[in-house]
Amino acid sequence: MHDNRISLWRPWVSMAGSGDGRPHTGGFRLAQASSSYLRSAAEQAIDWYPWGPEAFALAKRTGRPILLDIGASWCHWCHVMDEGTYSDSEVARLLAQHFVAIKVDRDENPEIDRRYQRQVGALTGEGGWPLTGFLTPDGEVFLGGTYFPPQDGHGRPGFRRVLKEVARLWAEEPERIQENARAIQDALARLRERRAPADRPLAVFLASVRAEISSAYDPVNGGFGMAPKFPHPTAVSLLLYDAFARQAPMSADRARDTLRRMADGGIYDQLGGGFHRYAVDEGWHIPHFEKMGVDNAALLGAYTEGVQRFGEPRMEETVRGTIAWLRTELADPSGGYGASQDADNAPGDDGNYFTWTRGEFKEVLSSDDLRFATRFFGLGTDGRMHHDPERNVLFRMLPVADAAEGLDLTGGADATLTRIIERLSAARRVRPAPAIDRALYADINGRFIAALARAGTVVGDPEALADARRAADRFLGHAYRPREGVAHRLDPAGPQGFGLLEDQVAFASGLVELAGATADPRYLGPAVDLLETIDQEFRGEDGLFRDVAPRLYDGPSLPAVAEPSYPLEDSPHLSANASAALTFLRLSSLVKDDRWREKAAALLPPIAARIGGAGLFAAGSALAAGLLATEPATVVVEGEGPMADALVRAARRAWHPNTWVFARPPPPPFSLPEELASAARGTGTRALVCFGSSCAPPITDPAELAPVLASPGRAVSS
Repeated sequence: MHDNRISLWRPWVSMAGSGDGRPHTGGFRLAQASSSYLRSAAEQAIDWYPWGPEAFALAKRTGRPILLDIGASWCHWCHVMDEGTYSDSEVARLLAQHFVAIKVDRDENPEIDRRYQRQVGALTGEGGWPLTGFLTPDGEVFLGGTYFPPQDGHGRPGFRRVLKEVARLWAEEPERIQENARAIQDALARLRERRAPADRPLAVFLASVRAEISSAYDPVNGGFGMAPKFPHPTAVSLLLYDAFARQAPMSADRARDTLRRMADGGIYDQLGGGFHRYAVDEGWHIPHFEKMGVDNAALLGAYTEGVQRFGEPRMEETVRGTIAWLRTELADPSGGYGASQDADNAPGDDGNYFTWTRGEFKEVLSSDDLRFATRFFGLGTDGRMHHDPERNVLFRMLPVADAAEGLDLTGGADATLTRIIERLSAARRVRPAPAIDRALYADINGRFIAALARAGTVVGDPEALADARRAADRFLGHAYRPREGVAHRLDPAGPQGFGLLEDQVAFASGLVELAGATADPRYLGPAVDLLETIDQEFRGEDGLFRDVAPRLYDGPSLPAVAEPSYPLEDSPHLSANASAALTFLRLSSLVKDDRWREKAAALLPPIAARIGGAGLFAAGSALAAGLLATEPATVVVEGEGPMADALVRAARRAWHPNTWVFARPPPPPFSLPEELASAARGTGTRALVCFGSSCAPPITDPAELAPVLASPGRAVSS
């Protein structure tokens, strides 16, 4: 519970507004910023400062409070606030008179965003972007919210009035400011002190998370929770694990239905591939249109697991479509991937690039093709945009055969759908497209490397593996330093932003997956070095990993980042501490080194003690707890020729939550179970399958591999 000093400010958080749109030239300090989001504000009248000591020194020298704006290039409401509120001349005047204004790109400085999301969240119970914080010159929040319109409207105060009141309070009631700042810090301290019983078994933690996820499941639409509805790919992975470990068909059904519903919904781009960030409705029909790299990497991994577990063509189509979007939109010619695709293509836009009117359909299609497409994509039904019902999000409303009923379609229904998608895609490509943030971030690229390595092996796409290699090689060559880790971003001027946990964990995970997928030992050395660096440099209280390593961090040494912060909850993508535990387990099973498993075993209890009751947002840690208690699987195929190739394909497409497949005995430092290593000397074509250190009889029929791998392995003895 928040006390009255905190709840007093809640009415100042709102979600709608307007602006005068006048061009200004006050943000000159941002003109040369590496962030496209910061550069886009360089023409505003606001005297913006980038994050750094200069702005805080000015605030202390002048005795002024700080306005902190945190946003991103993909953020629709950030654009709305920039185009309206921050382009308002009176807002600019008030800021210049009473405040020091700082603008931050949350993708470029996630460590700053993390801290201020927590502070504003303690104040309002809410967060998100744009994040608007009012800070003391020491960097502590005393008031905050998200989006503010420039003027009062719809029962909400405008930013002009907010700025005037904050300036008055700062001048006339400084004790109230200090009380509110202390209240926020006290609330955060109480959150840090919350613990579940330290001796609670991990099995109990796993069961409680499973129960909470089950209660959040939407039996009508799939997925979890109500609108707005976010994908929770790690929760899907946990359901798949649960179906495996407990032979629980309901968990498998829920995972499958969630994957199906999202792939057929408007949250998935039915023409260009890739997923939008979230849906504003419960049925996945109408998305918020930004496409985030971090989300698509996680969903690519979840759908790859879906292909293995269910073998459905639609899930494989979704995997291939997401990879195609990555290649088309985010891929950098020199290797690696950009961060995101914007939701909007111009001021005032809201998804026009991605949506369609009946008239636009008629310009591209005719006759029965038009009738089929209108039925299939649900034109005029649940995908109508609220602000403009003439515009429709495309989603798959009917099965192909049902949409084709009674129509004369050239080449049949499937060929017609392919032809229609090609024609609509070609028509869409001539529209002004939303911008791509081309910034190269290590955490996002690490996630892509891991997802592409897995997907490439499962669906048989060697180019996906080549893409993963190019991304890994570029960062290893230009952003990685042994015993210092990998930099957050790779700029033309060189690597920037060392010492962030998320980058080390995500990139190490990508290297481990790539090493296992390719049996290439070049990637194991840096992966081990990164994990050892995490273990040595990022340890904090209770053995957890803090998000910033003090010795390695090269950002400004400001009070805001001095206090340790621990990324423990999925948000909704996998948290850094859960990812570390999973990567320890994956590396342990790959090289047969129990010290990495022991590190995961030591890390998980304090995580569980901190986030018990987090439900969906503890799915990653619960999954790691499950894998800790499950024997990993290793498959080695001996022999060459078509039968050996068939065994490899079958093993890679089979489902097991922690397995490695090798087309031949791998070189050191990869390691095989002792029994398998001694058996891997045959002369025939066969697959050797081991769970932990015990091996099954050799398999020569590809059809036998999936049932063997799908059977629950023995629990690991503790």
